[in-house]
Amino acid sequence: MSAQPADREFHLSDSEFDRLRRLVHEHTGIALSNSKRELVYGRLVRRLRGLGLESFSEYCQLLETGRGDELQELTNAITTNLTSFFRENHHFEQLASEVLPHIVRTHAANRRLRIWSAGCSTGEEPYSLSMVLREAADQLRNWDVKLLATDIDSKVLTTASSGVYREDRFQGVSPQRLQRWFTPAVGQAGHLAVRDELKSVISFKQLNLLDDWPMRGPFDIIFCRNVVIYFDKDTQRTLFDRMAALQTPGSWLFVGHSENLFSITSRYKLTARTVYRRVD
Repeated sequence: MSAQPADREFHLSDSEFDRLRRLVHEHTGIALSNSKRELVYGRLVRRLRGLGLESFSEYCQLLETGRGDELQELTNAITTNLTSFFRENHHFEQLASEVLPHIVRTHAANRRLRIWSAGCSTGEEPYSLSMVLREAADQLRNWDVKLLATDIDSKVLTTASSGVYREDRFQGVSPQRLQRWFTPAVGQAGHLAVRDELKSVISFKQLNLLDDWPMRGPFDIIFCRNVVIYFDKDTQRTLFDRMAALQTPGSWLFVGHSENLFSITSRYKLTARTVYRRVD
């Protein structure tokens, strides 16, 4: 049995941790290793206090009764939401310099562009994408452009939809972009709000990647960055095959800096640093 501090408010036994890991994996696909035990304790102890429970055993029983609202609270607590504007900026530079011009040439007949930000967290990624799209307005004039942004965490989606951020969140945004795309938030000192022009192309939706996907595609571009690192290999294979089914050959997939599709799927080919294209 794992040793735990004697003065700890609650005891988390090995069997209780395993029950929680199983529930998290079944509901979200996230595989929690033994090294995540302290993270799980730290994030869930507030739920126990808030619910007036006396043990992790009681909490596991509550979850196992299938209470959907608490399963969502568990998901919100466990998921990691590290993000920033223009994170891994080379992706956005390639989008502007190569991907969009290519799509403009090859999609001239239907003038349709669809992008999916999978695991959008608090919204910095889709708003960064929207800035690039708006800055390419001359190329995309009279185009049907839509950007779907999804996440499993209901709380981060609330932040994303509001489009209001502390000023210290804008370190990756140039002064020119700050002035053009953001405005001081009404009634919130030290915060900036996204202009409606950026919001207009984005639809924020809650989506568990393990569930059925209501969208039919095809998506020209998918950003799924720093999401699958939390999944086991079998779950990754399933997800990328499902994404490939929503894309046509030549479409783009952007993944995170520590992710790769080697031995995961043969339906994408690496074309640049953490950038893949759907193969025939």
